[in-house]
Amino acid sequence: MNPVIELDQLRIEFGKRRILHDITGTLRGRCIGLLGPNGAGKTTLIHTLLGFHPPTSGTARIFGRDIRTEAKAVRTLIGYMPERDSFIANLTCVHFVRLMAELSGLPPEAALERAHEALFYVGLGEARYRKLGTYSLGMKQLAKLAQAIVHGPRLIFLDEPTNGLDPPARKRMLELIREIRDSGDAHIVLSSHLLRDVEECCDEILILKDGHIAANCDLEAERRANRKFIELETRNATPAFTSAIGSLGCDYAMTGEQRMKLVLQEGLEVRDLYQLAAANNVQIRRLNFKRDSLEDIFLKAME
Repeated sequence: MNPVIELDQLRIEFGKRRILHDITGTLRGRCIGLLGPNGAGKTTLIHTLLGFHPPTSGTARIFGRDIRTEAKAVRTLIGYMPERDSFIANLTCVHFVRLMAELSGLPPEAALERAHEALFYVGLGEARYRKLGTYSLGMKQLAKLAQAIVHGPRLIFLDEPTNGLDPPARKRMLELIREIRDSGDAHIVLSSHLLRDVEECCDEILILKDGHIAANCDLEAERRANRKFIELETRNATPAFTSAIGSLGCDYAMTGEQRMKLVLQEGLEVRDLYQLAAANNVQIRRLNFKRDSLEDIFLKAME
């Protein structure tokens, strides 16, 4: 798959303060999760890719187009849903979305037609003639999503799209994000503090810490990887049993006299542990099985 975003020694400085430290990486996912604590550089990275401020050194490319030398062409390819509201309160929603479509390069008639389509798509069709100032928080979030997709971009930046939403509105927003992802019409960069949102939608993640890339991994590959973490509670476990587990190539640690944690290596299954226990007259009383979650990956990146 061709790269969606290429970061090439990208450095951003504001005055004497360095925000991004010569980061380099390639992102190819259909939906890319952008994670990191406050101050990690997530918003700065998004704003740089959007062209809001130029790189201090290095560059980045979106679908092969350089953000330094082809900024205008890049802007035609992207849509942006900001975290903070930027509405004209007395403007009706359909006219607001039409305005944003025109600013993205669509002629007036096409912009109006696409505005109606986008608002029906996100579920605001019946309320499209209402003034934005009368909208609830959930409706405003949907209006921001509509203006981000109205011109048919190939890459959509979503900055905290579920921020402040109640459970039904959050569910609807995530459904729309997955629909856009699965349609194949556009790639998504999803910046969020909610790991669950990212895990539900994204197939690749980029984790920033202090302006550096702390992790960049393919979530689908991580999910398929045979990295099995087991917690065992046994009865009558003997040193011979623990030695036998070690002889299988498993890394393990005793957390109590009859409890242990281990990593099941590739090619081994849980049934192999039961066979080993039976051969050593050991009873497995409890077994908890899990793979690396996004939370595990994030916490490791923060260490």
